[in-house]
Amino acid sequence: MLTQDEINEYKNLKKTLQKYSYSYYVLDNPIISDEEYDVLYRKLIKFEEIDPSIVTPDSPSQRVGDKPLSQFEQVIHNYPLYSLDNTITDEELYNFDKRIKEFLDLEEIEYVAELKIDGLAINLIYENGNFIQGATRGDGKIGENVTLNLRTIKSIPLNLSFLDNIKIPKNFEVRGEVFLPKNKFESLNQERLKENLPTFANPRNAAAGSIRQLDPSITAKRNLDIFLYAGIINDPEINLKTHYEMLSYLKQLGFKINENIKLCKNIKEVQEYCHLWKEKGKTLDYATDGVVIKVNLFEYQNILGYTSKIPKWATAFKYPPEQEVTIVEDIIVQVGRLGTLTPVAVLKPVKIAGSIVSRATLHNYDELQKKDVRIGDHVIIHKAGEIIPEIVRVITELRTGNEIIFIYPNKCPSCGGEVEKFENDVSIRCINRNCQDQIKERIKHFVSRDAMNIEGIGDSLISQLVSKNLIKDFSGLYSLDKEELLQLERMGEKSINKLTLNIESSKNNPFANFIYALGIKYVGKQTSELLAKNFKNLDNLKRADLDTLESVEGVGIVTAKSINDYFHDEENLNILEKLYEYNVVPSQNLEKIINNNIINDNFKDLKFVFTGTLETLSRDKATKEVEKRGGKVVGSVTKNTSYVVTGEEPGSKYDKALKLNIKVLTENEFLKLLDE
Repeated sequence: MLTQDEINEYKNLKKTLQKYSYSYYVLDNPIISDEEYDVLYRKLIKFEEIDPSIVTPDSPSQRVGDKPLSQFEQVIHNYPLYSLDNTITDEELYNFDKRIKEFLDLEEIEYVAELKIDGLAINLIYENGNFIQGATRGDGKIGENVTLNLRTIKSIPLNLSFLDNIKIPKNFEVRGEVFLPKNKFESLNQERLKENLPTFANPRNAAAGSIRQLDPSITAKRNLDIFLYAGIINDPEINLKTHYEMLSYLKQLGFKINENIKLCKNIKEVQEYCHLWKEKGKTLDYATDGVVIKVNLFEYQNILGYTSKIPKWATAFKYPPEQEVTIVEDIIVQVGRLGTLTPVAVLKPVKIAGSIVSRATLHNYDELQKKDVRIGDHVIIHKAGEIIPEIVRVITELRTGNEIIFIYPNKCPSCGGEVEKFENDVSIRCINRNCQDQIKERIKHFVSRDAMNIEGIGDSLISQLVSKNLIKDFSGLYSLDKEELLQLERMGEKSINKLTLNIESSKNNPFANFIYALGIKYVGKQTSELLAKNFKNLDNLKRADLDTLESVEGVGIVTAKSINDYFHDEENLNILEKLYEYNVVPSQNLEKIINNNIINDNFKDLKFVFTGTLETLSRDKATKEVEKRGGKVVGSVTKNTSYVVTGEEPGSKYDKALKLNIKVLTENEFLKLLDE
């Protein structure tokens, strides 16, 4: 049973979803994204599953669609237009299959898997081969008569008299999804911006808004399209036994059927289809939001039947959510290696994108204020870049008044030292360089994989080394002796020997790794590579003046000043002097070995951008392969980019490449290019 607090939360959630639903379905003016709506809707369903007694007829879970607009004539559907149940995991997909097989007492079931088009559901009625009426789904029983607008869609046949050698039913109904292609959606929004009109949030809402125009001439200009996905034909001379046969027959009648449909022998083939289109679907010129799975044989569909809301023989597989809703239980402040005070939300643990998330960064004070995150707030979170948990927004509609506004500290929470907000910098920083948290974070960065790559030095060991005053900066790692390490927890002779060997081996790292390990502000891995190539060794880099640093392609004014400042700071120079003493600083000879790895200049003047996870190459390895051939790897897509290489789950860089007509390569195509 639910607690009273949970019941109150459920009631607020129900009202919020009703408001969102009205704006989305009736006004075609969404307040939030589809993904955010789904997150809240799933939370509502969880409450109702725990305590079904709280479900009332006005719950969003009890509606098939939403009420029709008043401007159009209402149409009572001859047959209800049901919504679909959702599955979001492989386990739920197999449970759907298990229920059907148990009900029918069969070992295997044949399914049809179709892409779920993200558009507006409609039905079309034909009499004597003529299109006579089209309507929106509405609430599933009553829709809106939008016949005149649907007649403007060129892919909807107005009559079927042109067909030869095929039996045409006297009266029949077909159903489909009206959509706006992505390229047309972008053009439409650009036109609306020029006319100072509000833009559409997504292609689905653009399609819905276009169909619901009172002036059909406006709809005609929108270049809408349609895919048909079902037919209701009661003609004994047309004996169709399966859904797949129905789709083939509708195609023969001249209706547009999506070509990416698969007849699956069992649920395993369905699963494979769903996984295939998770990423592949993003390459299409129309929006999809999952896969629809239907029992193929009509006889089995009839036996399985319907609930009051959904067919029992079909489901929609939606990909695992990249967003979830949870509660902010606390807000703490962490101190970074540069003294930056970063607010972090402590969350009620929630599973997202396959892992449990209990913390999310709030980035900085300005971001915290902008999003107005409070302790006790309900928030929507996602994984930025699918790695870092981040708060998307606060669900202010669910506030109770008991939320606590976070007061930013005016002292460093680690050392109690002074903090400052510098000009043109959104960060608030602790100015005490001896702050223990800063020291720990600088060491953590120094030993990280992309820096000096010293295995065996984790957070716990770093914390002990600093708190016991065994080291005061990362140079101290090279002066540690066995007796000191034996004082520490979980440090036996075997682990000490291994750690000592790893520390010693790190002295052989490339110069670029060493530069990155220093933790210079604004100097990342790519900039470190540029500096290593241009200056060859640390002495040259230290001597470089501001103008020389700025002359390096890829190093901007701000970064150049940061590098220059670093090598004019007395404390930094003292640390470098110790590293010289311990023979840690890579020599020029090692850099020559790196340069000798260049094999040709085939990629001269070419710029590459990588997005997504590569299967066979790490990002570092791929970058090195480009650089060996004289090319450059850059971080953002511009009109000067030569190639965008895409791996699994590419990000916004892929979309930008398509907009700018930049050549996009798969990983295999990139590997072939390397071979050539």
